[in-house]
Amino acid sequence: MQALWMIVASLLFACMGVCVKLASATHSAVEITFYRSFISLLLLCVLVRVQRVPLATPHWRWQLIRGFVGFLAVFSYFYAITLLPLATAVTLNYTSAIFLAIYLVLDGARMRPGIIGALVLGLLGVALLLKPTFHADQLYGGLVGLGSGVIAGMAYFSVRELGARGEPETRTVFYFSLVASVGTGLVLLFTELHAVDLKTGLILLAMAGFATLAQLAMTRAYSRGKTLVSAALAYSTVIFSSLFGMLIWGEVLDASAWAAIVLIILSGIAATHFSRASPVEQD
Repeated sequence: MQALWMIVASLLFACMGVCVKLASATHSAVEITFYRSFISLLLLCVLVRVQRVPLATPHWRWQLIRGFVGFLAVFSYFYAITLLPLATAVTLNYTSAIFLAIYLVLDGARMRPGIIGALVLGLLGVALLLKPTFHADQLYGGLVGLGSGVIAGMAYFSVRELGARGEPETRTVFYFSLVASVGTGLVLLFTELHAVDLKTGLILLAMAGFATLAQLAMTRAYSRGKTLVSAALAYSTVIFSSLFGMLIWGEVLDASAWAAIVLIILSGIAATHFSRASPVEQD
């Protein structure tokens, strides 16, 4: 059942991506990251008070690490969106699952070849669906996008560690939003600010709301479920994004796109099978 939280998170992340794409027409990546983080922080302050979650934590070092790498991952991802076609940026960001598997191996986890194959299959499905292409003038953006995948893998690994230490999801997302707000706030002191009208304000507010709920669902999936199963199911964000593209922008999926969706779904099923067949990770 915990895997369902990742599917919910994927849907919410897809909604956030739509809002980011819309907001990027009028605001920089730094501004979008700040609004995403600060509004989320305000929402988390209310949620923490309602749930009476204490903010004091014995694992503050891990919370700071998760907040910092999460902030860098979000910023580099949003920045890549401003430099690259959305499809390319999303594909590069989704290399995070592969890097997460590498981090788990370096941490001493034992994994069967099947689970690695399932993750690679999912990544191939993402690449086939989004069909990323590179040009000479996109090399810098490509490196930024790939960096977002590398750092996002670190963020997911830190979420796993915090969950293993019994940290509540709300507290983890709160500190992530706090660190990201402070980080982008400092950067904004040296960059240009653009005015926010009613339309862009609603887009930014919706983006932050979707992001906050997605973070909570994602954190629960990684902290209470099997890490690599959650990573494989995270590919379903691509499916939701494709459907939103059809509904909002009238995009039509061809046969190869639907084949890619099948590959992504199969990767999640395969990851679930292999994780049940043999221990994927040792805590």
